[in-house]
Amino acid sequence: MKVLILGADGFIGRHIAFGLRAEGAEVIACARRPEALREMGFEVLAADLSDPATHEPGFWRAALEGGVHLVNCAGLLTGADEAFEAVHVTAPKAALAALDGGRMVQISAVGIDSAETGFARWRRKAEAALASEVVTFLRPGLVVGETSYGGSSLVRAFAALPFVQPVVGDGRQPFNPIHAADLAQVVAECLRAPPGPGPFEIGGPETLSQAELSAAYRRWLGRSPARVLRLPLGLARRIGQLGEALKLGPISRAGVDQLEAGVTANSTALLEHIRTRPRGISEALRIRPAGTQDLWQARLYLLKPLIRITMALLWIGAAIGAFLSPDASVAALMPGRPEGLALFAMRGGGMIELVLGLALLAHWSPRLTAIAQIAWIALAVIGLGLLAPGLWLLPMGGLVKMLPVLLLALVHLALLDER
Repeated sequence: MKVLILGADGFIGRHIAFGLRAEGAEVIACARRPEALREMGFEVLAADLSDPATHEPGFWRAALEGGVHLVNCAGLLTGADEAFEAVHVTAPKAALAALDGGRMVQISAVGIDSAETGFARWRRKAEAALASEVVTFLRPGLVVGETSYGGSSLVRAFAALPFVQPVVGDGRQPFNPIHAADLAQVVAECLRAPPGPGPFEIGGPETLSQAELSAAYRRWLGRSPARVLRLPLGLARRIGQLGEALKLGPISRAGVDQLEAGVTANSTALLEHIRTRPRGISEALRIRPAGTQDLWQARLYLLKPLIRITMALLWIGAAIGAFLSPDASVAALMPGRPEGLALFAMRGGGMIELVLGLALLAHWSPRLTAIAQIAWIALAVIGLGLLAPGLWLLPMGGLVKMLPVLLLALVHLALLDER
């Protein structure tokens, strides 16, 4: 069996790619930036689904000829309608038109019939546009795995907090997660022996409340029980709104609404057609021990956006100080140097720091911004150290303070990749 996977670099996509390969399938991993997948041993196809070139069947024919199957895991959680339409509808529809004797499995989501988010609306439109006798629609619930992303990362992060275990609302909302490895087996079976068009929901056999799920992950991480901190829905939504404004990933109104509603999938209809029986979340957690890296990731997950916001406030505060410092005070920092040079270094540096702070705050081009701030810190330390060596000896640290700032900037760069 040969399979082309759209969105193969996503959380679900990677698990399906590895799962199908483990079952003997030949996998073509399609992603916007497939370099990492190539290093993992996959045949790859570079494709940005928002690119008009991918909206034509001819783009996909060479990869899908000869009975190659298609699995679509690509999708957006947020974005403009044009991007949603391209990624959820137009590009997958072109790929479906290029199928040459193969079948397609479309990964959708539970709850899209009633939700009115952009994601849900465009998932519904995708199912309508892709409706065909060769397409099976799967709607998984909460997907967890050996790694984590988005909502599953947030569950781990809450579980790893010291002293308290936060939940949205009363914490009784039900979840029946499915392990991504089990989902990959379901996909493989749907390609080999199609159950019909569906849509079919698929989740795990074990249902836990939000509080119970968090406690299960807390035990898995080896943390002692903690007091449940119930966040009133109004407060949680305001935190979600703040998260959206500051671009804090899954800390959003949609994420809060999902936790408030719960995520359960009714697998009864699909299980009548397949032999795969997904594991319950407790069994999945018992099988694989948590490593130190799992605890690190869980602890750093909420610190990551705080590091970015802290760095942004640092640069903006430094810029304000540079602009407001009296000329005489600036000149005194560089004795023996022309006053104009000192003022240029201070005011010009302040302008650069203001730009860095605003870029971090807006989460603009994160990797470029992270590299720029590291370069600026290095330049400032070397340049100011040569122009005014006395800055190393100033009370309260002076230039010495820039060294831990440089280290924090390196940590920020190291944490940019989320999957």
